[in-house]
Amino acid sequence: MMPYHHVSHRRPVAFCALASAALLLAGCNTTSTAAGPSGPAAFASAEFTPHGYALPHGKGCNVRVARYRAVIDNDVHIGQVNKQVSRTIYREIDKAAQACSAGHDARAQAMIRASEIKYGYPTTI
Repeated sequence: MMPYHHVSHRRPVAFCALASAALLLAGCNTTSTAAGPSGPAAFASAEFTPHGYALPHGKGCNVRVARYRAVIDNDVHIGQVNKQVSRTIYREIDKAAQACSAGHDARAQAMIRASEIKYGYPTTI
């Protein structure tokens, strides 16, 4: 009768886990030079929000419209929103501003909120 050899299945798993961890840590220690900007930042006109940037304060649809417009203006300025999307957002902001000017405060604020949700902006800005 042949002797029974117990083969552990834990060793390959442990080795893979250890090798993966080593590769991840090695990635943290590598030095590389940036090859240049890519993606949305490649067309940005600025790298950060300008000094002195402040959102409008207050309540009501006029302030909500102005605040959202200021956020979009800044994101367009730093290259976080492309031109096609910004045109669509500005049209939505303009429609909300028209509703606000016509005295439909709640409707205008709901339009801004819907646009913020649609494009992933926090609704409490």
